[in-house]
Amino acid sequence: MKTEVVLPPLGMGMQEGMVVRWLKEEGAHVEAGEAVVEIEADKVTEVVVAPVSGVLAGILVAEGETVSVRQALAVISGHTEPAGEATPAPAPAAPPPARPAQDVPGRTSVPADVQTRVVVSPVARHVAQQLGVDLNQVQGTGPGGRITDEDVRRAAVASARPAPASIAAEPRARRLAQEQGIDLGQIAGSGPGGRITADDVRRKVEVTSRPALRGIPLAGVRATIAKRMQSSLQTMAQLTLTTEADVTDLVALRATLKEQHDVTYTDLVTKAAALALQAHPRLNARLEGEEIRLLPEVHIGVAVALEDGLIVPVVRNASRKSLREISQETARLVRNAREGNLRPDEVTGSTFTITNLGMYEIDAFTPIINPPEVAILGVGRIVEKLARASEGIVWRQIMTLSLTFDHRLIDGAPAAAFLQAIKRQLESPSSLAA
Repeated sequence: MKTEVVLPPLGMGMQEGMVVRWLKEEGAHVEAGEAVVEIEADKVTEVVVAPVSGVLAGILVAEGETVSVRQALAVISGHTEPAGEATPAPAPAAPPPARPAQDVPGRTSVPADVQTRVVVSPVARHVAQQLGVDLNQVQGTGPGGRITDEDVRRAAVASARPAPASIAAEPRARRLAQEQGIDLGQIAGSGPGGRITADDVRRKVEVTSRPALRGIPLAGVRATIAKRMQSSLQTMAQLTLTTEADVTDLVALRATLKEQHDVTYTDLVTKAAALALQAHPRLNARLEGEEIRLLPEVHIGVAVALEDGLIVPVVRNASRKSLREISQETARLVRNAREGNLRPDEVTGSTFTITNLGMYEIDAFTPIINPPEVAILGVGRIVEKLARASEGIVWRQIMTLSLTFDHRLIDGAPAAAFLQAIKRQLESPSSLAA
């Protein structure tokens, strides 16, 4: 009997996840409840456990691939193999009929008992099937001799490369290639009949000596951010309003509060936004079909910059929390985010988002809405500016606020009124300390 290991919904609204790493090899025995694979969903990594005990008889999804919720990831056989026997790895797919694998030069058959001991990554097995490479002829360079996809590609190139003696090349070209450590099999000759010339070798040396371009895969967290931000801009009519708030009293309040407990400007803005959302519920909403759904609870997402991207943990029921509770909860979420310990439910379900770039000396910017929310608030740095007051020209502490909202769901005037409400809370901050 066989049982499928499927991708469960790891968080609210999750529809797909990416296989990060298999924790068990094909043929390994697993116990029910034992972690078998790491999955990245909503920028959080979680593990999927084996539903039953048995043998991991087949891995269906390679590392780096994205699958839908409820899709099968692997198959567990309901029985274990006798002790001392190795579980055979699936045989590579047969090459095209026009060139059978057994006729490919340089490849020899390997006894079946040797084939059973090959340790191959799922991606390498897939590449080997595509290129018609015999995995038993590949030397693995991964941990424990594991064959990687790069090992397979190198083996494919080596098997197709002609022997150096059979390559038509000028003597000078051959000497130069030997001096420079250049493989003549990688050079296309420009001489008569495809003969390799010394100039061909020199060009190859020049290309080889150039610094390699550094590539960063658009995968994992970065791919998730890319998809969501592109979708956000394509599906919403986004408009940004910007204003300045005189936060001189807020700066003084924070200095006083810090003597009692740690509090950040983001905490203070979160509290102000939570109070303003109660008075302006149209900003605490989402579009569901053809209906604008006003949400009863205020859950504020706080953007946190990580080394490989951005994550938005959620302060739940922010309108019902005191400033101290918001500070403690935000500090815990930020710490867990940077340590990679956030749970899926801690990064989903936000109704409004705040992103603060003030610590990077940014004055104002245009934040992109975090779907399916209606708006997002951008917070800039605090700078000193001269202002006219009753006592004359004085220096004041000024913070820039940028509100991006979905114009399909709310018009400019009510969005401006909401931004004005936040501004007033920050300029007269006594109610925020509660």
